[in-house]
Amino acid sequence: MAKVSVERDVCIGCGACWGTCPEVFEQNADDGLSQIAASLQVDGELGEGQIEENLEGCARQAADGCPVSAIIVE
Repeated sequence: MAKVSVERDVCIGCGACWGTCPEVFEQNADDGLSQIAASLQVDGELGEGQIEENLEGCARQAADGCPVSAIIVE
């Protein structure tokens, strides 16, 4: 398992992450910013999630494509 985070205070809502890796990231309906897909969130935190190893490459690709470096994969 890997930890993935979206720094929502840095996110600009450009959609690059959910366009690249929709299995992990999605657009928040209320503010338009990125969040971790609901099924992957930890304790209901929009910006914190746990992902299986098979999604790690996709999440890292999204992190690399984020123009404001708001995504962290650990």
